[in-house]
Amino acid sequence: MFSTLGTYIVRRHRRVLLFSVIGLLLAGVLGGSVFSRLSTGGFEDPSAESVAARQLLESEFATGAPNVVFLLTAPTGVDSPEAAAAGQAFTAELTERNHLTNVVSYWSLGQAPPLRSVDGDKALVLARIPGDPDSNPAWDETVQTMSQTYVGEWDGLEVELGGVAEVFERIGTTIEGDLKTAEAIAIPVTLVLLIGVFGGVVAALLPVAVGGMAILGAFFVLYLVTGFTDVSIFSINLVTALGLGLAIDYSLFIVSRFREELANGLRVEAAVVRTVETAGRTVAFSAVTVAVSLAALLVFPLYFLRSFAYAGIGVLVVAMLAALITLPAILMALGERVNSLQVFSRREARADGEGFWHRVATFVMARPLPIATGVIVGLLALGVPFLNVQWGAADHRALPEGDPAREVSEVIRADFLTDESGAFPVVVQGPIGDAVLVDHATELSQLANVARVDSAVGRFVDGVLVAPVDPSIAGMATETAAWFNVVPSVETISPEAEELVRSVRAMATPFGEVLVGGQTAESLDTKDAIFSRVPLAGTLIGLSTFALLFLMFGSLLVPAKAIVLNLLSLTATFGAMVWVFQQGNGAGLLDFTATGLTDVTTPILMFCIAFGLSMDYEVFLLSRIKEEFDRTGDNDAAVAVGLEKTGRIVTAAAVLLAVTFIAFGTSQITFIKLFGLGLATAVLMDATIVRATLVPALMKMAGSANWWAPAPLRAIHDRFGISEADPEPEPTEEELIELFNEVRELANRPPELV
Repeated sequence: MFSTLGTYIVRRHRRVLLFSVIGLLLAGVLGGSVFSRLSTGGFEDPSAESVAARQLLESEFATGAPNVVFLLTAPTGVDSPEAAAAGQAFTAELTERNHLTNVVSYWSLGQAPPLRSVDGDKALVLARIPGDPDSNPAWDETVQTMSQTYVGEWDGLEVELGGVAEVFERIGTTIEGDLKTAEAIAIPVTLVLLIGVFGGVVAALLPVAVGGMAILGAFFVLYLVTGFTDVSIFSINLVTALGLGLAIDYSLFIVSRFREELANGLRVEAAVVRTVETAGRTVAFSAVTVAVSLAALLVFPLYFLRSFAYAGIGVLVVAMLAALITLPAILMALGERVNSLQVFSRREARADGEGFWHRVATFVMARPLPIATGVIVGLLALGVPFLNVQWGAADHRALPEGDPAREVSEVIRADFLTDESGAFPVVVQGPIGDAVLVDHATELSQLANVARVDSAVGRFVDGVLVAPVDPSIAGMATETAAWFNVVPSVETISPEAEELVRSVRAMATPFGEVLVGGQTAESLDTKDAIFSRVPLAGTLIGLSTFALLFLMFGSLLVPAKAIVLNLLSLTATFGAMVWVFQQGNGAGLLDFTATGLTDVTTPILMFCIAFGLSMDYEVFLLSRIKEEFDRTGDNDAAVAVGLEKTGRIVTAAAVLLAVTFIAFGTSQITFIKLFGLGLATAVLMDATIVRATLVPALMKMAGSANWWAPAPLRAIHDRFGISEADPEPEPTEEELIELFNEVRELANRPPELV
């Protein structure tokens, strides 16, 4: 198949380039508008209890937890006549706005103490945008309008905007800016490194061009996907990182092989075909391996995670097609000019057995057991902090210090007796009566870490009724349903708040149904939804990867070893990330706020992506080792030569991909920083420590058993397997003439001599 593809590209390279340009223009026109079709939501399980609570609250009471918080500061104090008049006018102004409901303030509630700061110079106005970013098409526009219209000076009051809606709007906006910064860092650095790898400008520009094609093509894929389902805006980070990184990696292998074939004396046409047959086959297989890992994200109910599968698989397909079809067509058009604009001459390749990576492999295989033991112990030690992982969700602390939305949350936490924006609803259904409502509100207010409970029968603190029914809470009950507003005394996203939600859910009640909603409950439900699907996702990744590697190498031990080494490498990576981002070591240097929690979705993404990328490099290394073993039958020599042949190019590819991820690690958003730096660590650790030590050590100890498989499975591999081994060479013209002469001579002999 790949020979046929290579031959077609050679014969029709102009047509291939024409269609590639047309496709690129189409992707640029449509894909460029994908940002307006993406969402900042997707962090919740649609079937979760917290979602049901929110929906019931909206349908029965047309209300919900406030997601818009205005912090108003009055120089003369919020109780002064001027401030009170301005505050009432501001509240009335918001009440009249479309797409904003449940507007209440310190002044509209009769100077409610919880909405006034301790020193009396600040007060809160709370409101709600109905629904969520996915169900309400006016959500994003409403948030932006709030910020543009009201933030600043308003009739003598200083107005600041916070709340969940503004926090995630700010996160999305910040990420868009960070994306441009990351590209501005990654592309020039990558180009410089590629010039160092190839020694010339033309060859170095080709992978960058393919990377740009992959990114635009993936934007177009996401544009199409948004016509059928919701897609998270955060997946754009993966599109850019993987699009640039993997397209460069694949192009690096293609261009390097093409130049190698030219150096071996092949004509341009033959070099292109040979490149597609060999490096192209491995690139295609590697892309499938990474795609399989990313496809496991589709089993999760959160479309935030599924979006990364859409984005990742889309960019992989485009990067693979660009590297397998468009790039060879460009190489066909360039020919020998691929070596033009040389900046410096590359060092002549050394004979087999003289290179750095060959010496590394030989050194390791001379003492495999102590080296393997030492490295494994070291990786496990790095993974120890992961045993203390505490899962959480992103909140205002994911924003950089000084961000206006984050500052509002911090001022409320510091200057107000309670955080009203962190309150969560407890929705109940029948039987409803004042007596049972009083009993339940009393019990709720006596739970640890509860500051206050509001209900249709009054406000309760520590089991005591502290305020009678007023107009703001009188509508919290109907004949068939009621709800309680629980104001916690702890940070909304924290282990203490989660324990509080668990306690509320575990309470015995006379009600038919009790649903707990709010940000903390959503975080708990998200974790449950993710971890309930982790075994399935892990099983799918493990089995599919094992099957693919078996088809590639015809071995049972090699796939098992590759999976175990990947898990070991990722354990060390996750341990390091917990040590840094959860425990805060290096927080000042990396400029983020440690919360004592690790974002629950990011490691899942990192695992699926890093697992696939690790297999990507494993395939390139093992394919060359297997080729050498098939040729010589010498396990030790095959390992040493395979590592030598791939060492330089795989290391360069890993460094280039890591540069892209490190560029995203400069993001101001904590979980994006974790994502970028975590993946860079995983890629570099796998490409250096694991590949240079554990692979040769374990393959040395296994010997010829590396390539063993029982006869039935061997037959399956012989029938359906994939290999990059050199095909049988076609006879030359001289050989054909000699064969023809021998046949003619044989035909002219007397029958008795034949």
